[in-house]
Amino acid sequence: MNAALDVQGLTTRFDTRAGTVTAVNDVSFSVEPGRIMGLVGESGSGKSVTGFSILGLIEEPGRITDGRVLVEGTDLRAMPPGQLRSMRGRKVSMVFQDPMMTLNPVLRIGDQMSMAVRVHERMNKRQALARSRDALAKVGIPSPEERLSAYPHQLSGGMRQRVAIAIALLHRPAVIIADEPTTALDVSIQGQILAEVRRLADETRTAIVWVTHDLAVVSSLADDICVMYAGRIVERGTAEDVIARPRHPYTRGLLDSVPGQHAPGTHLPQIPGSTPQLSRLPSGCPFRNRCPRATEVCTTEPPVARFGGHTALCHHPLEAA
Repeated sequence: MNAALDVQGLTTRFDTRAGTVTAVNDVSFSVEPGRIMGLVGESGSGKSVTGFSILGLIEEPGRITDGRVLVEGTDLRAMPPGQLRSMRGRKVSMVFQDPMMTLNPVLRIGDQMSMAVRVHERMNKRQALARSRDALAKVGIPSPEERLSAYPHQLSGGMRQRVAIAIALLHRPAVIIADEPTTALDVSIQGQILAEVRRLADETRTAIVWVTHDLAVVSSLADDICVMYAGRIVERGTAEDVIARPRHPYTRGLLDSVPGQHAPGTHLPQIPGSTPQLSRLPSGCPFRNRCPRATEVCTTEPPVARFGGHTALCHHPLEAA
């Protein structure tokens, strides 16, 4: 099956006072239609910048310096700006962490959704409103006809996020990038939205990249997982393999620190130290100062990807069970 999204060697840099920082370093992955890929990492790992880079939303002082981003075989990076803008929303969409980055607070939901439809397709307002109503129903919003007349401030946070997801689905895109869209929601609403997203991926065959710091979320949502650290993907595989048999010590540390893995009242393991500054990465492996398995080779030689389908960027990967 051909990939809906194929990212090849994506590299994004920022010019700062401390020098040039490589926020996304030679990142490659692919997502097939109808599959959800979890892009996981701590704050500062480069996961959100990866999502913005895919859509070409990096602005000065940042720049994409290398790589290809193929959506259904078409390279977005080779497109002129006007053509790329027409692809956004139509073939590839984004759901932001804060739905108010998508929603205009002074326009009714129906008006802004119908405008989003008519920017890309020739139809009258009545047809666009019908498309919008169907999209709201698809993401589980009750009484969608009434919601079209509401303003964003009249909706709850969970409802606004559902509207943002509905907007992303308006043109039945091949790819959706979701940047931690449920982080600010309570657990019950988060669970409902995750279930809806899983169902939508299965029904619409849209490929979804779910950017998150929470391995517990992707363990129940994603088909595949890429773990990022210091701008690079350090582990990649199916969700089942990565969760059950992690090969990178960083992934093992993330899993060990999930509260649900431990009995109440017991000590919660932590990964020592903090993510290194991208402007001052240590030589060799960027994770070596926090890694219990680090040896001399980790201080001098950058690690290379090991294994086949379930890869780990590590000199001393954990043995598969």
